[in-house]
Amino acid sequence: MDDLEQPRPSRRAGYCFLAQKCNFIKLCVIFCAILARLWRNLYNNIMFNPQYKISNKIINLLTYIAEAKSVIDRAKLLPQNELRLRRQALIRMTHSSTAIEGNMLNTRQVEDLLANKRIDAPSRDIFEVKNYLKALKFIQHLVTKKQLLSERLILKIHQLVTENTLPKEQSGHFRSGPIYVVRRRYNQPQEVVYTGPVAKKVPGLVKDLVEWVQQSVEKEIHPIIVAGIIHQEIAAIHPFTDGNGRTARALATLILYERGYDFRKLFALEDYYNQDRPKYYAAINIGKSYEERKVDFTPWLEYFVKGFKEEIDDIKEKIAKLSLRKVDEKIQSKVYLDKDQMQILDFIDRIGKITTQDVMDILHCPKRTAQSYLLKLKKLGLIKQVGKGPASGYILG
Repeated sequence: MDDLEQPRPSRRAGYCFLAQKCNFIKLCVIFCAILARLWRNLYNNIMFNPQYKISNKIINLLTYIAEAKSVIDRAKLLPQNELRLRRQALIRMTHSSTAIEGNMLNTRQVEDLLANKRIDAPSRDIFEVKNYLKALKFIQHLVTKKQLLSERLILKIHQLVTENTLPKEQSGHFRSGPIYVVRRRYNQPQEVVYTGPVAKKVPGLVKDLVEWVQQSVEKEIHPIIVAGIIHQEIAAIHPFTDGNGRTARALATLILYERGYDFRKLFALEDYYNQDRPKYYAAINIGKSYEERKVDFTPWLEYFVKGFKEEIDDIKEKIAKLSLRKVDEKIQSKVYLDKDQMQILDFIDRIGKITTQDVMDILHCPKRTAQSYLLKLKKLGLIKQVGKGPASGYILG
């Protein structure tokens, strides 16, 4: 028997197969687009994704600040003047940040505590000021070591801020219960003005914030914007039972310092907040709950950047005055130092003494270079040697 001839597929059948294949591909594309949109929405809901607009007001202020930064960075200041301005900024930062939270010490008392002098004041007020000074010094240490922000560092800063003012199980630890911001007015019932997120969400919210801060470098988000957002978000999360405001302000300073916006450590942004506390509270409290506060950061950022601009104006004015005045009649010619030399003097001003090994650690330089720096500063009369041999060091002259 002859083999049966197999029927050939018709051209119409081939067209139908191709059409079905094209329809299948289209469905796959549509399905992938839907999945991508769902994932994007899910990501935005889970990860920290602050919403804000760089308004014309913010652009103008940032432009002005950039120009002022160039002027301040290039300004030639006598070492004595710069150290004095830095010390004043440290005192103003500490006084204002603690005063906002109700601390009753004045700037003179803060200055005495910085100089390790005894003062007559409530122990809690003294602890709060000493703690904030320690936190600011720790921040300078982090910047020197180039340590990246992490949840552990946030907890450490909070621990420094609240040592001896909170129980040990709360200092440096996330809160374990609910938290409310309450407004108290004389002869009126208390009013809850803000309710923080539930405690079990706090670690995740802080983790998301840290990841956003780390990614902000790659995204080239302006350091002042990043500082403003971390300030606002820590206040919104309210991750601790107390000390949230001081921790938020300290973290904003850390961001500015580590990203090159320290303005030679001459500014005290906290002063701006403290001068008009009701305006500060109104700016930072942009909702009654965490979900409401997440909506738009723009009004807060406009306030934050404006405050930064006003503080920079104050620095420019002080520098301009000092450039026209002699501090010490014994100085016949003006002596200006480079960044490394100022770093050495700043270390002595904060710690009280410096060794050759300290200079090697701070500047990451060999021993001979460290000795050369110290010898030059000694010849200029800015430092003097104390002790001999391995125990020798240098103090301000």
